[in-house]
Amino acid sequence: MTAENRTVVVTGIGAFTPLGGDAATTWENLIAGRSGVAALTEEWAEDLPVKIAARTAVDPGEILPRPLARRLDRSAQFALIAAREAWADAGYETPATDESSKLAPERLGAVIASGIGGVTTLLDQYDVLKEKGARKVSPHTVPMLMPNSPAANVGLEVGARAGVHTPVSACASGAEAIGYAIEMIRSGRADVVVAGGTEAAVHPLPIAAFANMMAMSKNNDEPERASRPYDKGRDGFVLGEGAGVVVLESVEHAEARGARIYCEAVGQGLSSDAHHIAQPEPTGAGVARALADLFDRNTLDKAEIVHVNAHATSTPQGDTAELKALRKELGEHLDHIAISATKSMTGHLLGGAGGIETVATVLALYHRVAPPTINVEDLDDDVDADIVRGEARTLPEGRIAALNNSFGFGGHNVVLAFRTH
Repeated sequence: MTAENRTVVVTGIGAFTPLGGDAATTWENLIAGRSGVAALTEEWAEDLPVKIAARTAVDPGEILPRPLARRLDRSAQFALIAAREAWADAGYETPATDESSKLAPERLGAVIASGIGGVTTLLDQYDVLKEKGARKVSPHTVPMLMPNSPAANVGLEVGARAGVHTPVSACASGAEAIGYAIEMIRSGRADVVVAGGTEAAVHPLPIAAFANMMAMSKNNDEPERASRPYDKGRDGFVLGEGAGVVVLESVEHAEARGARIYCEAVGQGLSSDAHHIAQPEPTGAGVARALADLFDRNTLDKAEIVHVNAHATSTPQGDTAELKALRKELGEHLDHIAISATKSMTGHLLGGAGGIETVATVLALYHRVAPPTINVEDLDDDVDADIVRGEARTLPEGRIAALNNSFGFGGHNVVLAFRTH
């Protein structure tokens, strides 16, 4: 099929997060301003400098059959649950050859990202090797720990044959997956793509490593208040886990089958900082280039943008650098944009962040409501923007757009744009 520049729309959403076992519950708790962060109760957490995290609200073992769950790393479990919800929400049945959908598997893709992959499988099975010997290592270990395992399992679930992909760009991975999926459809490679991000890294080694980098909040005594983007007292991110997945389609394909359309997926903007392996570029120059790339390569009027789901991880440098970039590219229009930092409630899902925050952005447009940013008690003096605090805020009527920002270690910058359909 020749390359085209087709309009892409969102027709299905799924989420498995610290705020709920599905998208509806997650959204309800986001709008209510509830935190999913809690103290870690495992014995291994007692000696760690950080003893809090945002675990999924529901254990995946309550949803997946035990024989299946035992063959999947936790990250793949999350992705499969969220993808199944998104697939059903889009009106599809499994497998994808459902005659009523007129969907050919050769026109169906899957792009599911993870920043770390099956790290818990890798570490747990190494412990098995040391303590019990080589014969006790699970034969499923390699398929479980592969970073592409979530994408592969989702692709197998729906029968995707147009391509199954796994972008890995640290905390920008989930957003980059969705951007890649948009371009698969726009270019004519696929008609439908299941896309998103997942992460399951609540384990002593990643927590100890992030803590020793001084990247994580050590507010162990007040878990629900620890993630506090834009607050003067912020001291780092809180680790979260879960997955967010969307079903993307060409508008022609969606309308031909009478699908409900949440919004248009306008496109992505990309850049890299070339600054530091872990620190954000303090002026926001790289993020500004990603925004500029978004506007250069997509038909989007800056005046349409009324909402931003910010990356805002609750780190001293990163939160304000992002706002500087938004101010540089959007100018005075930024004063009229409602900015939400949903990591204040979900924690930071690393490679899964772009997935669940895309779900939140899509629902914000669909319901015309911006979620609040919680725990902002003493706003940083350098915050020069309209942060939605305290309560959710109604968004304007008419044709409006929203951005979802995701940035990752290594200087990866991804900006996704969505617009009412």
